[in-house]
Amino acid sequence: MNFRIASMGDLPEIKAVYRQIVRRMEEDQIQIWDDIYPCEFFEEDIRRERLYLMREGTEIVSAFALCESGPGDEGVEWESPCARALYLDRLGVNVDFRGRGAGALALAAAMERAGALGADYLRLFVVDQNTPAIHLYEKNGFVRARGVYDEVIDKELVLHEYGYEKRL
Repeated sequence: MNFRIASMGDLPEIKAVYRQIVRRMEEDQIQIWDDIYPCEFFEEDIRRERLYLMREGTEIVSAFALCESGPGDEGVEWESPCARALYLDRLGVNVDFRGRGAGALALAAAMERAGALGADYLRLFVVDQNTPAIHLYEKNGFVRARGVYDEVIDKELVLHEYGYEKRL
């Protein structure tokens, strides 16, 4: 597998992969991503040099962003709240690579990169109904923080998100 930072030239392919992921999530009744999120955030992630890709040959296997902050910090109790942490965002695995360990490889790459960037922890937020992602994180040693972050999308939609972290 080839791991590297994404470039603007990758953007159309990244969006195509994530549109397939969104369709698969909808089929699985996990309706948390849509036409806007996460695709509309990738250009900014690339500009800020925080979007990473894993490729096998010419295909994108997975992608994720490593961000400096998480919007839900006030809703959860981290083990060491003042420790240096990076936040894993928008982790997606190409639907053609599901069930083949690609998620675990992406997490390992994210942990390695976060550590190289000086982080003591890798943290993330996951919507409570996204049980496949929760299982992936727990299987790979992430620990759930106490509390819940409620992300208010609009009057009818509030996403309940759990915080997870792993010491690097």
